[in-house]
Amino acid sequence: MLWIKAFHIIFVVSWFAGLFYLPRLFVNHAMVSDAATIERLALMEGKLYRFMTPIGVLALVLGTWLWLGYGFAGGWLHAKLALVAGLIAYHLYCGRLVKEFAAGRNARSHVWFRWFNELPVLVLMVVVVLVVVKPF
Repeated sequence: MLWIKAFHIIFVVSWFAGLFYLPRLFVNHAMVSDAATIERLALMEGKLYRFMTPIGVLALVLGTWLWLGYGFAGGWLHAKLALVAGLIAYHLYCGRLVKEFAAGRNARSHVWFRWFNELPVLVLMVVVVLVVVKPF
């Protein structure tokens, strides 16, 4: 089980790297008007999303394996799972934004994306505290 836990952590860290970087690309994309830069950012966004999606799936599969193997219980786990569900929704919404940017239909400002970019940071902080401290 320690191997599963190690790979779960590796995939979670990798998934979060994508969740941190993709919205930063959105910030830059929302700021530029140069056609070549817009095209380049749309290409980068699409490739990153396609790369990070299977990594997120692997993190979820291994996390489920750990949950079934260890039989964790407690309020902290329910809170963590709710936050993970929120991250999945965030990830899927990022996919929608990738499509909107690729089609030239973004309607949000770079300021909105700067705030949007902070959500996974906050979720990560709370999840780490829940997993390590298990406050309830």
